[in-house]
Amino acid sequence: MAKPIEFYFDFISPFGYIGAHLMEEVAAQHGRTLDWRPMLLGVAVMNVMGLKPLPDTPLKGPYVRHDSRRFARMFDLPMNPPEEQMAPLPAARAFAWLKDRDDALAVRFAKAAMQAYWGEGRSMDRPDELVAVAESLGIDGGELTAAIASEPVKQRLRDWVELSLDKGVFGTPSFIVDGELFWGADRVWMIDRWLERGGW
Repeated sequence: MAKPIEFYFDFISPFGYIGAHLMEEVAAQHGRTLDWRPMLLGVAVMNVMGLKPLPDTPLKGPYVRHDSRRFARMFDLPMNPPEEQMAPLPAARAFAWLKDRDDALAVRFAKAAMQAYWGEGRSMDRPDELVAVAESLGIDGGELTAAIASEPVKQRLRDWVELSLDKGVFGTPSFIVDGELFWGADRVWMIDRWLERGGW
């Protein structure tokens, strides 16, 4: 059986939101599944690479905001994020907690939280909004709230972030296909060719 494609994502990335939609279709066409794995852009970009966050980068920041909306329109994906950027830790910790319990449910949660933030403009760092998304999937809101505040879950996310760095992941979406790293939603077509040809 073919290995899953590792998909590294951060809830704060519009391109992660777009890439998830595009890559699931390509993976399915090649008989592959996606193994969703959390990473944190704040750690990779600011702490490790020493760069500014994209929204705060002169010239590039405004372009990226425009380009992400243009990219989403091309694939008929709603793109209506709130004005303020979300703090990704609560959603990322929730995902890490769920992934250890029920991987499929964790993926459904990630998709729903991305849709709520990027598609519907809901603030996913607000506890009530995060719990509402979780409860819509049958997840106990009280359990989730307690979990994301717990040290074991915080450490679990730190472990995932460390793993992403060990794999060379610095941005999102990143995909690792049979050991080969691809970065960016605009590389999904390349992954399609790579899988079709068996590499090159």
